[in-house]
Amino acid sequence: MALFPAFEGALNVDSSRNRDLEWLNNQSFREDDALNLHQRASCPASPPSPQSPPSLQKPEEQDNYDVGTKKRRKKEKKKKGKKQKQQKRGCSESGDSDSHTVYPSDLLKKQETPDRAESPIQAGGFMWLDDLHAPTATPYCIDRRADRANWEYRALYRAHIARYRRKGSSALGLDSRTQAVVWDDSAAGKKRRDQKPERYFSPSVRRLLQGEAVPSLPDAPLPEPAPFIPLGNHNEDAGLKPSDSLNPLGVYDSSTSLWLEGKGQPQVKDNVPQPPENSGTKAKVEEFNRTLRENPTDTPTWLAFIRFQDEVGAACGSLPDGQESEAEARRLSVRALLERKVSIIERALESNPGSVELKLEKLRLCQELWEPTVLLKEWKKLVFIHPNSAPLWRSYLLFAQSHFSTFSVSKVNAIYGKCLSTLSAVQDGSMVSHPSLPGTQEDMLDIFLLQCHFLRQAGHSEKAVSLFQALLDFTFFKPDSLKDQPTRQQVEFFEPFWDSGEPRVGERGARGWRAWMLQQERGGWIIPPESEEEEDEDQDESEIKDKTQPKWRIWLDVEATREANQWLPWRPDSTKDQSEEDCEDPDRQVLFDDIGPSMVRVETPQLQGRLVLSFLRFLGLPGTSSPPDPSLLLDDSAFLDERVDPERPLTSYDLPVSGVSAVGHMTFLSSSRRRAGLCKAGEELLRNVLEQILPLLSAQDRAALNLCWLQYEKLKVLRCVQYKNKKRLKVQGKSSKRLAKCLLKQQENRGSLALWREYGHMEWLLGNVEEARRVFDTALTLGGALGLRHHALCSLCLLYAQLEVELTSRGASGSPETPPTASRAVHVLTTLAEGAVYTPFSGHVGPVTILKARKAYELALRAALLDVGGTAPSGRPHNVCGLVGCFGLFQYLTTGIDAAEAVYVQAGEALSGSARPSEDGGPLARCHVTSERETVAVQHVTLLHHHGNAGVLPLSRLRLALTEALHRLPCSAPLWQLYLLAESRCHNRGRTRRFFHDVAKSNRSVIPRLFAVTAEQRWKQQMDLAQSSCSSLPTDILPTLPEIGIGNRIRTLFEVAVTTEDGAHCPLLWRMYMTSLVSSGHTEKGRGIFYKALQAVPWAKGLYMDAVQLFPDRVQEFLDLLTEKELRLRVPLEEVDILLED
Repeated sequence: MALFPAFEGALNVDSSRNRDLEWLNNQSFREDDALNLHQRASCPASPPSPQSPPSLQKPEEQDNYDVGTKKRRKKEKKKKGKKQKQQKRGCSESGDSDSHTVYPSDLLKKQETPDRAESPIQAGGFMWLDDLHAPTATPYCIDRRADRANWEYRALYRAHIARYRRKGSSALGLDSRTQAVVWDDSAAGKKRRDQKPERYFSPSVRRLLQGEAVPSLPDAPLPEPAPFIPLGNHNEDAGLKPSDSLNPLGVYDSSTSLWLEGKGQPQVKDNVPQPPENSGTKAKVEEFNRTLRENPTDTPTWLAFIRFQDEVGAACGSLPDGQESEAEARRLSVRALLERKVSIIERALESNPGSVELKLEKLRLCQELWEPTVLLKEWKKLVFIHPNSAPLWRSYLLFAQSHFSTFSVSKVNAIYGKCLSTLSAVQDGSMVSHPSLPGTQEDMLDIFLLQCHFLRQAGHSEKAVSLFQALLDFTFFKPDSLKDQPTRQQVEFFEPFWDSGEPRVGERGARGWRAWMLQQERGGWIIPPESEEEEDEDQDESEIKDKTQPKWRIWLDVEATREANQWLPWRPDSTKDQSEEDCEDPDRQVLFDDIGPSMVRVETPQLQGRLVLSFLRFLGLPGTSSPPDPSLLLDDSAFLDERVDPERPLTSYDLPVSGVSAVGHMTFLSSSRRRAGLCKAGEELLRNVLEQILPLLSAQDRAALNLCWLQYEKLKVLRCVQYKNKKRLKVQGKSSKRLAKCLLKQQENRGSLALWREYGHMEWLLGNVEEARRVFDTALTLGGALGLRHHALCSLCLLYAQLEVELTSRGASGSPETPPTASRAVHVLTTLAEGAVYTPFSGHVGPVTILKARKAYELALRAALLDVGGTAPSGRPHNVCGLVGCFGLFQYLTTGIDAAEAVYVQAGEALSGSARPSEDGGPLARCHVTSERETVAVQHVTLLHHHGNAGVLPLSRLRLALTEALHRLPCSAPLWQLYLLAESRCHNRGRTRRFFHDVAKSNRSVIPRLFAVTAEQRWKQQMDLAQSSCSSLPTDILPTLPEIGIGNRIRTLFEVAVTTEDGAHCPLLWRMYMTSLVSSGHTEKGRGIFYKALQAVPWAKGLYMDAVQLFPDRVQEFLDLLTEKELRLRVPLEEVDILLED
């Protein structure tokens, strides 16, 4: 029969021609079967006729359905499909159809297949096991009833099940006014299910958290509940509006009423607050645009707008138009942000073509966009256009010494000389084209100090010391006939003196430039015979202590030893018939071409005193003068490791430690070398400089230098006490006491209470308590009647009382419960308040005297706080820290810790609210007030810490005082040390981390970030120590214990810190980062950080020395790089080989 019966006649006509189309004939098709199938499909409800084939019945009613035959047929079809490589057709035939199709051929085969043997259990029935007659029969039944869903859809896949879509939203039989059906939109639900849930790091969530909170009105107070629910008047129902008919009782709210009316509510999107950046950020952008459109010449606003782009970029990279596309947020990279800033700065320069600040900002932004040659050309062009701008020169110098591809020590040193000579010409008036700007002389001195520290960090200590010697000679010993000449001509006259071989400032027999010029005019110089002195030749002995150590370790030791002993410039000794050819190391000789262009004029007495104090700080003496750029000069981690001495809780920070290394003290970061003092030649240089310069200064500056000298001697004694070197302590104590007595014997220093204070403290540190008391009593007898307004007397009494309190708390004399009337410290503070002549302590203090002293302290403090920031008759700002410290300690000893804290809080608020120094006093007055605030805060916190150790004090009070002080003084190293000490007592690291983050975010200084890293490293050390001390744990498990993410957090803190403007050029930060990675086992990452650090601080020799220690397999590579950049290399590896052979 034909496959298409309707065309069977047409097919038979051409049967002879179309024999090759026999595949169109279906031999298995029968008309009877087709009619039966048609009748069953058209009449599904009719009962099946007895003539119908049994295979057309429902599956659950078929007991003889041959499942095995069907499975075999499917397997055969699959095999056939694989052979013909038509898997797709086979799969579609086997399981991809939407419904079950019954083929007539299957029905015929089913009729022809013989029935199976019947089971003892009827199909679809159940029987008990005991009812079976034959035990060998099959003890189970076969359930041939198929699942209806499988029978209808042939699969459980959701796509095979038919779905019905609703058309319209109405329902028949419902009252449209009072009844409705809520139809769920399956498409919207499916779309919501496809979206991933938002996490805390999602862009939208981060924008919400970083933005400002949406303002909201407070909820109105709820009305008092009524005794009954009022009902409306039913007589008015006739005139009800449609909305009133739906809400006749008035109990539905507005949203329910709208829903009953069939109206939609306002879009929920309008009620939900948008991300804060859409409102806050966009409003700020509009405010900036409006302000700059009205005043396009406002340079600070342009710079603020450029910095504001960082906030926009930090908000997940979202654009200001409020679009929430995550793809846009990902595409906004750092380069795109820089390009946006550059476009803004170009618009700003169109309105302000002469603004140096905007041009500097453009060069800073284009540093990552332009080629190095183009960038260098633009810098030179900008400096040529504005040669009188000192801030521009400082930025150019920082770029020159931090640009690795063009960096070398000689090039940067030449740029420093060109900068100072150009500014000197502007200051003299020689450069007529550009006028001198205010503050140029102070800026020149700052640049000169930066040059000296740059040479010290690069290892060229000889050139740095020669620069100081030359400028001191050029300033203090200048001939009177040359003072009116331009600086350039003065330098030309100074060159012959420098090359003449005459002794310079700091050398034995130096008389100065003025005396040499005068003697040259008279006909030559007469050199008096000098007595020969024996010199130690210890340094000429073997420099290698242990030849069994590795070669790189020997190189480090020899390099550090020569750095400490050979930092002075080499001069030929005429008494020994030496010449320049006798110098073994030519780099130790300093030529005039290296220092001549850097000579500047320092004319004001204030700047001259600052120059001398800066030189003393350069040599390692303690002082209060701050360096010009602290982050650039930080290279010593001693101020991070300094901790409170438990035996000296109140006086531990009397001499704060600086983070700037002294000359000759530059070593690798993990070195244990921590010594105070200079080599023998350095001590001689220091003594000669002070003896030659002191007579040329004012009385006030001489007192400051003498005090700095004696504090240096006390610092050396303190280091010997800390290291517990009794032999060294005995020798150093005798030398320091001899110098103190020599200074106090001078006529102008006999009444100097500051020197008496340092001498008494030195005796106390040496253990001579009674001798120290006699020294303090003598000093109080000399100046006891000066009263509370004398700063030196208050400082002396405060130190004396603090030492007595420390001694009492240790139990050396008396007990901690000593009453105030029997305390020597109370006697000292009471005598100070009375203003009478001091009498030694007799063992008792009267209560009336204590009351009078408290009243005197209150009056004096009130008067002193009113004059904060003013100028005393001596010409210096008022000092209130001594008075506040005495009053606070007096209140603590007589009343309690609450009264003492009230004094410190009052003084801190007065010092913080003083605005007069910032307006009238200038930078020096601001620095003085900042120092006063820091001193008062340290006194406050140390007293609380001492009371917490001696008694009971909530830790929250100490933490509150520390956090308030650190918010005002984020760069105070002593306060940070005390904060770490306080937080080490608790384990709430989250609070500490949040505080560090808040302070670092609001301050650009790198010091808070350094202490944040130090805190994490100390916590990690505690964790490692606790794990290693666990004896119950096996040894092989300890290395696998997790460190709870501290290591990753330390690396994150370092990464964030080095991306800041100050942290990128901080040598100490990079060295700590590299050391931390290597100590954690990440050697390859540490090496990568070293090469990354070279791009930011290529001048720091300490970085190369740390790399040699951490990566000893690449010593030669590091030394070649050090030599290529012209850093100072004192011991080549070839010389180490020669020393090993000897």
